Amino acid sequence: MTQAVQAYAYLRPSAVHEGPAGRRLALETSGGSTPLGAAANPRFFAGFLTAPAPAAAALLAVADVAAARYHRPQLRASLDPVVTANGDRLRFESFSGCCGVYARLDVLADGLDGDEIGHGTTNVDVNNPLRESLGRIGATDPLHLAVGPDALEVTTLDGPLVEKKVPLPDRWLRGFAETQVIAAGLDLRAELPAAEAVAFLRTLPRTAAGGAQSRAVRWVVPAGRTLRPTSRPVPGAVCLPGPERLVALQRVLRHARALRVYGPSGVREAAAAAWEVVLPGMRLTLTLSPDASRGFSGEGGVLGALASGTEQDADRIAELLAWEPRIEPADLAEQSGLPVGRVRAALTRLGTAGQIGYDSAEAAYFHRQLPYDSGRAEAHNPRLRAARALHAAGAVRLEPGGTLATVTVEDHHQRVRTDERGRASCTCLWWARYRGGRGPCKHVLAVGLAREAAAGPAAGATR
Repeated sequence: MTQAVQAYAYLRPSAVHEGPAGRRLALETSGGSTPLGAAANPRFFAGFLTAPAPAAAALLAVADVAAARYHRPQLRASLDPVVTANGDRLRFESFSGCCGVYARLDVLADGLDGDEIGHGTTNVDVNNPLRESLGRIGATDPLHLAVGPDALEVTTLDGPLVEKKVPLPDRWLRGFAETQVIAAGLDLRAELPAAEAVAFLRTLPRTAAGGAQSRAVRWVVPAGRTLRPTSRPVPGAVCLPGPERLVALQRVLRHARALRVYGPSGVREAAAAAWEVVLPGMRLTLTLSPDASRGFSGEGGVLGALASGTEQDADRIAELLAWEPRIEPADLAEQSGLPVGRVRAALTRLGTAGQIGYDSAEAAYFHRQLPYDSGRAEAHNPRLRAARALHAAGAVRLEPGGTLATVTVEDHHQRVRTDERGRASCTCLWWARYRGGRGPCKHVLAVGLAREAAAGPAAGATR
């Protein structure tokens, strides 16, 4: 798979410094984006963490995910977490090396006490000495946080002292794109008080049985103030595949105030779910892919938006984003003059460049800016490339009535049917295997392209 080498240039290693006023956590930044453009080492915040021990444990949990591969755990990963400053909070994000676990720590306004929080996105250095220092933070230790270099110190340095060149697979970018689509489809299914949350999470295995990844699909269902396991997807159940992948939450259990679980409604097969631990002034969320051996990068949730003609819409919406912590599609629709449906499609498309995330706790999108070009995810998606080739070759025949279409691939004919709610199905083997669970097949995408072309720009303008 194609990889890009992302160079992380830090002025110095991140560290916890001892001083007369207590400990100071200095998180060093690499090149990133700010409202004024690209910055070599942006500074986002300097102040105190109001809950030092929970914050240190939660940062370590995000770093644990970045360093782990839950599928084939004998292989280690090494990716520096991403930090986004949204003006009223700091968000730390990471993916596991296998791309099957997404971690995000939201340090909210109540968790920060200091100067103004900036705006922008960058990577932060998390090294082994820093991890060891964070592990020693106690409940009564004051902890000062600085995200970015101190301007006075920068002037004394000749150049970067720490540089990491990390190969970032394209699936990492696609994982960011897919998780924002998946998260937007999750609803709160259960909320456990602190004691019950800790008791439940401590029952989960730290490793898969026998050292191998568990393949059986597990489910849990709300039962009073806790969750109980169930062998099948009964109404209200939430999927829990590979429960050992929640091991990073063990770091914060003693600080937990509640556990919230988010999942899709009416699921009958394995599905993604988000597990959020509420901490003092912050939230730590782990989102699990539907299978321990299955990364988010192949879910296909963004293919419909990529296949539709939303490039101009996405450009228009991108101009209105400003690292907002909460993005409301209705507000963007009013500002841009686009229908809400087209705004949502544009946001999904922007998510394929890592510009959009989704916070299930607030049911809202948020803005970040990762160092990827907007066409990269599309260029490396084989289903979308195949669909465009089929459409360009004239392989799609739309039947009268608008509900049926035939796609000819060599000497095979696949029938695509669209119901009254706009849901499509296909007669191909991909559809028979996944039933739409991993996004549309190339035939459905090709039919969508053909219908859009047949409708013309006038129809598209009213979507």
